[in-house]
Amino acid sequence: MAKTPKVSIVMGSDSDMPVLETCLSTLKKFGVEVEVRVCSAHRTPDKAAAFARGAEADGVDVIIAAAGKAAHLPGVLAAFTVLPVIGLPIQSSTLDGLDSLLSIVQMPSGVPVATVAINGSENAALLAVQMMGGTYPELRLRMHAYKREMAEAVETKDRNLQEKWKGM
Repeated sequence: MAKTPKVSIVMGSDSDMPVLETCLSTLKKFGVEVEVRVCSAHRTPDKAAAFARGAEADGVDVIIAAAGKAAHLPGVLAAFTVLPVIGLPIQSSTLDGLDSLLSIVQMPSGVPVATVAINGSENAALLAVQMMGGTYPELRLRMHAYKREMAEAVETKDRNLQEKWKGM
């Protein structure tokens, strides 16, 4: 039986879940198995390290780590695994998410974390799908179809606008 692609979505607090719902539904549309966890780099650092160390053995292909404010969770997880980690900065009330973005994107050499936009939940999911496309050809095919559908939607909007404003 073929292995199902699997992504772990880890958030620093369950208050991040509303942002992650789009990520979760996008991964499900692509047929990716998803597990969702709450794990804090600061409040439960041993749990974070244990999760990251065991993720590969648990069949995880990619980790999406969402965090706000100091946003150390993606980097901490990346320090304990060789799996790709995608950091998802969460908008906070303090600095509008810029603090989160900078905390995630400024990783030291040797501990890479891919980073998407603040609250860029859908792109985190799509990047995970693209990363797994080399291992799972069916995901690559679904991504080709997704991009074709996006292009077709833009072309339809273009035609509709041209028709509406023709001759004005």
